[in-house]
Order: sequence, then structure tokens, then C-alpha cells
Amino acid sequence: MTRPVPVVTVRLYAAARAAAHGLEELPVDARTLGEVWGSLTQRYGERMSAVLEQCSFLVDQVAVSRVDLGRQLNDGSLVDVLPPFAGG
Repeated sequence: MTRPVPVVTVRLYAAARAAAHGLEELPVDARTLGEVWGSLTQRYGERMSAVLEQCSFLVDQVAVSRVDLGRQLNDGSLVDVLPPFAGG
């Protein structure tokens, strides 16, 4: 029996928000951080993909490396997409 696909909340900041046409938060069906990445790229195209290449991520308030795209997510997880911020 396969595990149901969790629904996670993705919060977007700065350039990631701009690439999503100003959307601050959205639900995504995803088992892994990589699936979140794929879903965002599919929805918002190459501009989002280019932004994600520069981002850092928090999963349930814990920093996760971009190389850990296999990171498992749970139903209700919170994924923050944080582009580099100018001046900080």
C-alpha cells in the first residue's frame, strides 16, 4: 500500500513570491522537497526554476539543504522558500 500524498503549505518570499505572480502561500501535494520544487516549476515555469536554484529552504522551521531534495514531508508540513535577501 502506498503512502497518501501529503498536502504541505509552501510560503514564498521575495523573488520566489514575484515568480509566483505575487502569491504568498499555496498548498502543494508533495512527498518530498524535490516534489515541491517540481510542482512550483511546473506551475510557474523557468523563472521560478531559476529562483529556486538560489533559494534556501525551511521544512517545519528547520533548515534543509537544496541537496536534500529527497527530504520526506508530512501532511501539514510547512515549507518556506527563502531567496537570498539583499543586505542581509
